[in-house]
Amino acid sequence: MAVLQPKSNVPTNRNKPAGIKENRLFNTLNVLFMIVFTTIIIFPIWDVIVGSFSSSASVATPGIRLWPEQFSLDAYRVVFNDPTIWNAFLISVLKTVIGVTTSVFFTAMVAYAMSKQDLIGRKIFIALGVGTMFFSGGMIPIYLLMRSLGLLDNFLVYIIPALFSFYNMLILMNFFREIPTSLEESARIDGAGVWRIFLQIILPLSTPVLAVIALFNGVYQWNDFMTARLYITNEALYPIQMKLYEIIVQQQAANMQNVVGSVIIPTSSQTIQLATIVVATVPIVLVYPFLQRFLISGMMIGAVKE
Repeated sequence: MAVLQPKSNVPTNRNKPAGIKENRLFNTLNVLFMIVFTTIIIFPIWDVIVGSFSSSASVATPGIRLWPEQFSLDAYRVVFNDPTIWNAFLISVLKTVIGVTTSVFFTAMVAYAMSKQDLIGRKIFIALGVGTMFFSGGMIPIYLLMRSLGLLDNFLVYIIPALFSFYNMLILMNFFREIPTSLEESARIDGAGVWRIFLQIILPLSTPVLAVIALFNGVYQWNDFMTARLYITNEALYPIQMKLYEIIVQQQAANMQNVVGSVIIPTSSQTIQLATIVVATVPIVLVYPFLQRFLISGMMIGAVKE
């Protein structure tokens, strides 16, 4: 008598879904694409780093450099021995730290108020803010405004105009609306005022989204060049980006002056330019990994509206 074997529901190799091979092919192509894409991004950065550690003669020679040719630290010696670069670096650090702190705090205050549905004139404020995202007064009116406020050749020109961002306010506002109102009600019952609730309850609970806003502001403040270009003529207030611009201009002028017939006499200003780029980029690159883990979570939390 034959014994019937129960049918097994476990799929065998023969009845594997046909899509598995397609998924493997897609994953392989995706990995190859990301490797090529990452290489395209990294190579220019690597070329700048290699050029900054090479001699001026090797940099002046066209070609692809994977490793420093005629290794030299002369460009970095010039950069670090230049007191104007150290002063520009200090200005960049100060305006980034102060600008990020004040902008995040001020934007958070406005966003907390705008997150309240019973705020008088809330819809009007939002409509006016949305308008500023699409329309601007223009460069000349803004320059006249800065002059009338006494911000020309003033360190505060880096801080006050960047004090508030409506886009960042929207992210913070949507995040604050997700915080349970029961927490605020409990705090009010215990006698806490608006400022105490905001400082001791709302801000500590908003660390991820605040880190995202701080990252946005920090990158903007560190890389900001146009503010100094338009409103600053005092070299003592130049940030590192403006100093880098001066080095590039000097490099172009030197190249024009050093042309003898069809022969270009190489100068060391190009290696100084590359070294300055590295010095200006390293700080923001070092800070980013510490805030990167908050980036995705903070953006998603602050951008989702129930």
